[in-house]
Amino acid sequence: MKVNGVAYRTIWPAGDGRTVEIIDQTKLPHDFAVARLTGLEEAAHAIRAMLVRGAPLIGATAAYGLALALAEDAGDERLEQASAVLLATRPTAVNLRWALERMRARLAPLPPAERAAAAYAEAAAICDEDVAINRAIGEHGAALIRAAAAAGAPGEPVNVLTHCNAGWLATVDWGTALSPIYAAFEAGIPLHVWVDETRPRNQGASLTAWELNRHGVPHTVIVDNAGGHLMQHGRVDLCIVGTDRTTADGDVCNKIGTYLKALAARDNGVPFYVALPSPTIDWRIGDGVREIPIEERDGTEVSELTGITADGRIETVRVTPDGSPLANPAFDVTPARLVSGLITERGVCAASREGLRALFPDAGRAA
Repeated sequence: MKVNGVAYRTIWPAGDGRTVEIIDQTKLPHDFAVARLTGLEEAAHAIRAMLVRGAPLIGATAAYGLALALAEDAGDERLEQASAVLLATRPTAVNLRWALERMRARLAPLPPAERAAAAYAEAAAICDEDVAINRAIGEHGAALIRAAAAAGAPGEPVNVLTHCNAGWLATVDWGTALSPIYAAFEAGIPLHVWVDETRPRNQGASLTAWELNRHGVPHTVIVDNAGGHLMQHGRVDLCIVGTDRTTADGDVCNKIGTYLKALAARDNGVPFYVALPSPTIDWRIGDGVREIPIEERDGTEVSELTGITADGRIETVRVTPDGSPLANPAFDVTPARLVSGLITERGVCAASREGLRALFPDAGRAA
């Protein structure tokens, strides 16, 4: 995607052939800044502190983090230690584990002298594959938006509601939930996006709105609790969200508040779709509510807000009373029964073990 006319991915090798550069998403939407990762600890910090976020991008960053570690020391002990450090950064997004397992499977059989170069090449391959996967998700999802346009009044835009940020900033490029929106927009289908602000961290208001604004896609930012009201009044044609982990039975784990949107959609007969790349499927578990670990993040994400003042200063303010206890579960799980369909790189399927197996028969049998 483009920023000020320049094409960017969210992560890329720097010009020196060793270090890696990322878009620092903690600075958006008020400042577009690039950060450089020079070693393992910087890569781990970038994931943990959410300079990078979104399940696919977390996996890609972990892959490059392992390459950075092996550029310093490519021995067996370093490979295991670096993998453990990166795995511990975020517990919910399964792409993190998937990327590290893929990297280790590629690197462990090699002699140490060959590992660093192979690690950089494998990380680059993971990134390229993510871009291709997400573009395919966009093509399959755009068909749903096109069908909604055909079913609606001629010339009226399709109103899509999304939650959190599952655009190109959450992946290497294109995005998951926003990829169908970009594909439909480029195809000339009239559409409009309702952007949940997505507290805490406001990743809808600060990231999704920033993306759509830069790309020229019509959109409106709303408070999280407005979605149900809009659905009741027929102002939402379909919902598309992303996911950080999808179980083999089709339960989806996404940013906190997604479950409430799915309940409102079901009550109002609004289709509720989840867009996901196949590495986000966790074939090892079935019951998402009981088996997916939910990350509990620092309470300051709830009590503090950062924004820009009228005179251009970036300031952080506290919005809760001093001394009030804070809880901050970062994700919730939407049961498969509330999901109208899963949009993958291989097509759209039912949110069920049978639906997923039909598209990914080898992975399904391995589960």
